[in-house]
Amino acid sequence: MGMLCAVTFTPNGQLHYADPGELRPEVGDMVLLPTEQGPVTARVVWAAEYSQEDTGGFPVLLGPASEADLATTDDLRKAKARTLVASRKLIREHGLPMKVLAVDPQTGAGRIVIYYSSPETVDFRSLLRDLSATLGSRIELRQLASRDAVRVTGAIGSCGRDTCCSTFLKDYEPITLAMARDQDLPANPMRISGACGRLMCCLKYEHPLYQDFKATAPAIGEEVDSPAGPGRVVGHSVPGDSVVIKLAADGSRQVCPKASVCGSRKAYESRSADS
Repeated sequence: MGMLCAVTFTPNGQLHYADPGELRPEVGDMVLLPTEQGPVTARVVWAAEYSQEDTGGFPVLLGPASEADLATTDDLRKAKARTLVASRKLIREHGLPMKVLAVDPQTGAGRIVIYYSSPETVDFRSLLRDLSATLGSRIELRQLASRDAVRVTGAIGSCGRDTCCSTFLKDYEPITLAMARDQDLPANPMRISGACGRLMCCLKYEHPLYQDFKATAPAIGEEVDSPAGPGRVVGHSVPGDSVVIKLAADGSRQVCPKASVCGSRKAYESRSADS
């Protein structure tokens, strides 16, 4: 058991978890986070709190950011802005089908990494020479896929919040249309796609709940006994862990907890065998 906090390098940017060490930072505090490129200034967005998870693998904050650190961060921000403007201008001049998403000046490594997206393979050898001459540094171009592009630039999802990939999501798990069908969502990819054009990552979050419910609940159309009397299942309410039953006596519909409804043993064994 240890303490964890979360920081971000940019407003509404990707969350990075860290061990506060001897610090007890509050929300809004500026701290130094160790990275492969050296210490980086970051803003605390989750105050330090105890966690049941093992915190041994998380980086340890180096301390509060000083005025000199903040000045260095501001200089880096200005350098990014200049690099972004220069690279976009040169891409237009070369007429290349590329879109610059982000830039990362790495002064310690003596290079500038430029992230871009493109619908096709691009011959950027002449662009690379002009970029290097204009910016006075070694240039590295990295193409990003659609999901990584949204992660870098940030976007608003259909839920009205910042996209998961641009805030907290670290790994992309496979998402399929079968997950949408299991959750009674429209199987039209246009309606369940995110800002990146791929199926929304959040389809994965509740899918195990629907799978467990489906494995134990009576199927739609099955004859069951309920506290309100015998009837037939006509609907499921997975968030409420209940089923909708049409009573045999008067045809009315009742919502009953799943645990209170009994189906036939044969149907139960059939579902268990399928799962």
